Amino acid sequence: MEKIGFIGLGIMGKPMALNLLKAGFPVGVLASSQASGVLKDAGAGVWPDAAALAAGSDVIITMLPDSPQVEEVVNSGVLAGIRAGSLFIDMSTIAPLVARKLFEIMQEKGVEALDAPVSGGQVGAEGATLSIMVGGNAAAFARALPVFQAMGKNIVHIGEPGAGQTTKACNQMIVGQTIQAVAEAFTLAQKAGVDLAKMREVLLGGFAQSRILDLHGQRMIDQNFKPGFKIKLHQKDINIALKTGGELKLTLPGTETVARQMEAAMLQGNGELDHSALFLALKD
Repeated sequence: MEKIGFIGLGIMGKPMALNLLKAGFPVGVLASSQASGVLKDAGAGVWPDAAALAAGSDVIITMLPDSPQVEEVVNSGVLAGIRAGSLFIDMSTIAPLVARKLFEIMQEKGVEALDAPVSGGQVGAEGATLSIMVGGNAAAFARALPVFQAMGKNIVHIGEPGAGQTTKACNQMIVGQTIQAVAEAFTLAQKAGVDLAKMREVLLGGFAQSRILDLHGQRMIDQNFKPGFKIKLHQKDINIALKTGGELKLTLPGTETVARQMEAAMLQGNGELDHSALFLALKD
């Protein structure tokens, strides 16, 4: 099995790396990561820096917060160590333009690159049930498929480099607008004196049914906003969607509304809460 270097052991990356270990892949991580001890105890190797990790790996995976962090770790370490014939996979959510740029940089080093953002949140990362949307060459996708299958269930090669990130931007638009719709409906119902639990129950049996109404609707009822996916990260994703729309000369009014609500949530100091806490922005 190919040796995997995994960079980015956060709320998503740590369980993803653990699932690779469970599947039998040799995994290396950076000593600087706060979760390196957990991964070491699970059987991972620990490397002093990104250059050394890249040099000792067949496949490098990054799972970082945003485009600048991915570019920084690539330019400050990965490029120095990565070997021709290796495979670079970015599973972060970043701008499609940056994904295409990274593909071109890796091609110059004789390295194939895939953009492979995920959906499914912490629950999907822990359960190895993530949806993985992949941009890049078909041969590189075929090579990476066993790796993806250790972390996810719904794995689709979307198309050319950057296509995975464009698909993820669309995913975040739909998720954000659906959360906003549920939050608005619950705010209206609550103001009108309607029992939210009973309303959620009946709506789940009709055309309004959705996973967001099910899971995040319950979060809103329980006032449980412990993060599975933080507002500040979803705000970043929504801004990527708006920027991509701007590059394509598109107006995205629903997405713009969600962006304003997320900005309001950030101003309330709720950026670290789960994105279902958009409900709080409406309540206030």
